[in-house]
Parts: sequence; C-alpha cells; structure tokens
Amino acid sequence: VQLQASGGGLVQAGDSLRLSCTASGNTFNLYGMGWFRQTPGKEREFVAGIHWSTSTIFYGDSVKGRFLISRGDASNPIYLTMNSLKPEDTALYFCAARYSGRGSFDSVQSYGYWGQGTQVTVSS
Repeated sequence: VQLQASGGGLVQAGDSLRLSCTASGNTFNLYGMGWFRQTPGKEREFVAGIHWSTSTIFYGDSVKGRFLISRGDASNPIYLTMNSLKPEDTALYFCAARYSGRGSFDSVQSYGYWGQGTQVTVSS
C-alpha cells in the first residue's frame, strides 16, 4: 500500500484541522493504521491508531480528548481530526499502515508502510 498524508497547514492555537490519509493498493487485509508525528531532532511520536477489524482506537497521552481518528473509505482509509490545537502539536504528521499483529499500536516498529508527512504548524 502507498500512503500520503495531507491537510496540514498553519493554524492558530485553539483551532481545528483535519488530516487525511490517501491510500493506493491493498487496504483490505490491514491489521491497523495509525498517525504519528515528528519534530526535528526528536523520535517519531505515536498520536493515534485503530485496529481494523474491531475498530478499537488508541491515542497518545498528549492528544487524548482533543484528537479523533476515524475511518473513511478504501481511498482515504483514515482521518485525524485535531481540535484545540496547541503550539506543541506543531510537527510533521505521518499516516502508517500495518498488516501484522506483532507489536503494539504505539510502536513505530509495528508499522511497515509509511506515507510522506504533512506539516502542521500551530502558532500561539
């Protein structure tokens, strides 16, 4: 599967933004998908993930209660709605896919497929 995140931009603190993940290829045998983010010099951070067959959802602690991961169709399988954005949410956001059940949803190593990121910048 090929992935591409989009929808990023420059917003003010308190604003909302919705990211999309466009997919081409097989999305029918997925084990799950997720969103991660990364800032320069830091490791990629787990944002949210969803188990494909049960729709069980996981969130990183820093975004719980503010961000929402949701499913779409085969072409846009997941979205990330970000509310009450803070300057510390500024990062390059990636969507990722996994076909294996090995590893936890919050681990980068659990995902085998990554899209190019989309930049989100939140000004104070």
